[in-house]
Amino acid sequence: MDMNHFALVSLISLAITLAVATTGSLFRPDAWYTRLQKPEGTPPPWVFPVIWTLLYIIMAFAAALIYVSPASPLRTVGLSLYGLQLLCNAAWSWLFFGRHQVLLALADLVLLLLLVLACFLVFMLIMPLAAWLLVPYLLWLCVALYLNAATYRLNRFS
Repeated sequence: MDMNHFALVSLISLAITLAVATTGSLFRPDAWYTRLQKPEGTPPPWVFPVIWTLLYIIMAFAAALIYVSPASPLRTVGLSLYGLQLLCNAAWSWLFFGRHQVLLALADLVLLLLLVLACFLVFMLIMPLAAWLLVPYLLWLCVALYLNAATYRLNRFS
């Protein structure tokens, strides 16, 4: 593997991933969110940007590893799944914080989790290291699923 090529691909992957993250960060917790009952175990607010920044960096690196792997239909599927999950990821903030649609955000999160799981499985067939780099993301999405579902339940949204 040409390290210069990989470094360039990694930077481009990071730029794309962080651009999507930035769109999601346009919708932040507001007075509406402050008034919601939060489930037990909700991390303090400062934890979220720290965790998400680390996850986005790891995700971008995983995608770069797949991109520099030999071209194949499976690689195309893996990168397409990666792109789709990025769109779902950005949509969550818009749905939850922007539109205050807790149930739709939950549905988006379930779809996101399924897409990342599919991405993990495809990445595993191409380059196991890239797949294993998605594990922290999958675990954090499970935490997010709990928080979103419990917030929905606690606040009795209809």
